[in-house]
Amino acid sequence: MLESGPLVRVVTSAEATARDRAAIDAGVPSRALMQRAGAATASEIALRFHDRLNSGVLVYAGPGNNGGDAWVVARALAASGIRVRVAEVVPAATPDARAERALAVPFIERATHGGGESLDGGSPGRGERLVIDGMLGTGSSGAPRDEIGRALAGIRPMRERGVAVVALDIPTGVDATTGQVHVGARADVTFTYGTLKRGHLIARAACGRIVVLDIGLGAHAELDDGAPWMVSGSWVARRVPDIRVDAHKGSRKKLAIVGGGDGMSGAPILAARAAWHSGVGMVKLVVSRESLDAARRSEPRSLTAAWPASEADVERDIARWADVVAIGPGLGAGGEARELVERVLHGFGGPVVLDADAINIFSSDVNALAKLLKGRPAVLTPHPMEFGRLTGTGVDEVLARRFEVALPLAKHTQAVVLLKGQPTIVTSPGGQRWVSASGTPLLAAAGSGDLLTGMVGTLLAQMGDPHAAAACATWVHGRAAWLVHRDGSSPRGWTLDDVIARLPRAWAVRARHSRYPVLLELPDLASRRR
Repeated sequence: MLESGPLVRVVTSAEATARDRAAIDAGVPSRALMQRAGAATASEIALRFHDRLNSGVLVYAGPGNNGGDAWVVARALAASGIRVRVAEVVPAATPDARAERALAVPFIERATHGGGESLDGGSPGRGERLVIDGMLGTGSSGAPRDEIGRALAGIRPMRERGVAVVALDIPTGVDATTGQVHVGARADVTFTYGTLKRGHLIARAACGRIVVLDIGLGAHAELDDGAPWMVSGSWVARRVPDIRVDAHKGSRKKLAIVGGGDGMSGAPILAARAAWHSGVGMVKLVVSRESLDAARRSEPRSLTAAWPASEADVERDIARWADVVAIGPGLGAGGEARELVERVLHGFGGPVVLDADAINIFSSDVNALAKLLKGRPAVLTPHPMEFGRLTGTGVDEVLARRFEVALPLAKHTQAVVLLKGQPTIVTSPGGQRWVSASGTPLLAAAGSGDLLTGMVGTLLAQMGDPHAAAACATWVHGRAAWLVHRDGSSPRGWTLDDVIARLPRAWAVRARHSRYPVLLELPDLASRRR
């Protein structure tokens, strides 16, 4: 599903260019990087699309180095006996691209891209079942125009007829930094090089399956410019502690979940079930008196207590008992809720997870929240709208700046901020960021965040590191949804109960590396092609 060897950075277009430049300045010829990218891609195409290659391959080549990659791929496939035609949409314009074109031309056929006469008398789409998009790469922005725009228009109907589309670096028409999609052809697989680009994660539907290939950037791929790291299964497996053979319920830790206002008992119950399925030792549901009966009936494994009415109640029911407190699921947003949260945070000085209404009650009052957290290990888990309410930021701005928008909040509150979404960005107070892209649309449902809260609370209790706990829990939460997705291509008909049922399998992740040259692979969440 999501596996990796070396850690992979998530970068902007400029950051990707900086890594290429660093490798070139260190002595790696730019053309060598192009040749490695093309050769690795051709090898992966032969492996993954072997059933389509007998019908030939149609390659669309643009003017820049992305087009140069396309010429390398075309020559490599042709050299292995595959019939390859290249539609040179715009003539090669860079020295490296022109050099690779010259090497490839003797081995391939050439075609125009607009459905007219080709140099060999044929036309695009002449029986090929595979198209390779090498027109525009990471450095492009804005809507494709003129010849490239017309070429894209020609690819779309081919894909509708069942032709598979492979994109080099990023699909033409997708902005590598913002993820904006400009009338682009949707790729079934996107091969990218050395790093993931932000646009890949934001425009997942346009990119299909995303495969990061090693092209020899080496240490330069990890250029220390603050670009976030990608969470992978191997990374999670190395950090989540094993449950010892001599473990007992105390060593597996105790989690108190505060929430469950009148009529909202389901949220803390979901959080408790996710915590149990994540290996916690004990759970206590601290809910309103109106919700006590529902909590006891639905969660007989968990202890229960009514909302504390005094500091003495907090000391007795929470502070003396819990290793971690998760506050927010089904809490409600009235004045009573704020008083309750303040009472619990004053009386319990240990690690906390704040979700949902425990965040909403501090809307535009970040200073009060920061004072209550007092520098303790803490995780805030807002979705974009909750983040916007808390910080006074518009939702559109939160989404447009999702990779960096949480840093001021994390620094001010000294809490880890887990900004939910696709992708989810987990930001530490020190500025380190981890990105998780394991989720599916199944998680876009009420209660999904409650499951995550129970999982984060469990790992925070067992690991003590709020940043790693939040990143690991987020990845496993998404992986459980992916396991549901794998059993049925659409989220329709599945529920969060199915996600909970797959948590035991989702936690059973092993530290292993993908085969070379694959560094990381993300599944296609939208495809119905199985």
